Amino acid sequence: MKKFLAPVIVVLFMASTALAAGPVKIGLMGPMTGSWASEGQEMKQVVELLAQELNAKGGVNGEKVEVISEDDGGDPRTAALAAQRLATLGVVAVIGTYGSAVTEATQNIYSEAKIIQIANGSTAIRLTEKNLKYFFRTCPRDDEQAKVAAATIQMLKVKKVAILHDNSTYAKGLADETKGLLGKDKGVEIVFFDALTPKEQDYTTILTKIKGTNPDFVFFTGYYGEAGLLLKQKKEMGWNVSFMGGDATNNPDLVKVAGKDAAAGFYFISAPLPKDLPTEEAKAFLAEFSKKYGNAPGSIYSVLAGDGFRVTVAAIDKAKTADTGKMAEYLHTGLKDFPGLTGKISFNDKGDRVGEVYRVYKVNPDGQFILQQ
Repeated sequence: MKKFLAPVIVVLFMASTALAAGPVKIGLMGPMTGSWASEGQEMKQVVELLAQELNAKGGVNGEKVEVISEDDGGDPRTAALAAQRLATLGVVAVIGTYGSAVTEATQNIYSEAKIIQIANGSTAIRLTEKNLKYFFRTCPRDDEQAKVAAATIQMLKVKKVAILHDNSTYAKGLADETKGLLGKDKGVEIVFFDALTPKEQDYTTILTKIKGTNPDFVFFTGYYGEAGLLLKQKKEMGWNVSFMGGDATNNPDLVKVAGKDAAAGFYFISAPLPKDLPTEEAKAFLAEFSKKYGNAPGSIYSVLAGDGFRVTVAAIDKAKTADTGKMAEYLHTGLKDFPGLTGKISFNDKGDRVGEVYRVYKVNPDGQFILQQ
């Protein structure tokens, strides 16, 4: 054993020296393939462009930044494997991912490896109820979204509402939160509360079941692919009932799936769309993005991923080190009103973003998402 001890020490020393040298490595985990591929691909474009701009200015603390991307496919099992790969590559932080159940499958992996994780589209409440030191998110959480959803339903003077989810961590959580809030309002009756099966191609059976309860409003808390099909098939049935979605329905592909006529009048809750971001930082970045890719980002979640990258860089800069313990401490206690692309960013002790973010949108006859005042 002694004969092998010295060579092993030398190898370990060389490996640690190699890791210490070179660029600061930041991971990006997103659905580059699968049902949510448009989200993941745009996340990659945003983060890589921000990294290019940063490196052109000299990087952070004199070191260039390298972005290492992994595809989670929008699937928890694939995400766990992607997280394990990233954890072996010397990354100090990982930006992502989009779905709450997908993120949840990776939290313990990053936490045990003491790697900062900053989710961009994972809004499920329980993700930040675990007291994980290294977990943060730039998106708000579902209890805040539920408040806006319930207030919108009340503002529209709805009397009978149907709530439909998909049993995912995110959708079921948002549905439960909204149901709890509306249950306190004696003026709104919840006539339907159930789930569909994601990724099916025909939802006429459950639409017929919902129609039989005679609601004057339907709140769907699942994702944009299913929402588009529900709107399309509802129109084909000749059922003219108002629909609203949660923030996971905020994607241009919703209109592509549903068609403009079927999507018109659809409400959804979301953080502000890229086109509605008011900050000078956002306007400047969106102009650069459009110059490089020929169009502005279509999804707010890619921009929220960009904010995850920017606060990670800020933590490295202010802590004067890529030590993740010190970075996490700065993000929890030192980052105050950081000028993010999506507005001011601060985190509480749970890693949640502080402040109101959600807005209400409505799809117009041209398929455009219009902010409601």
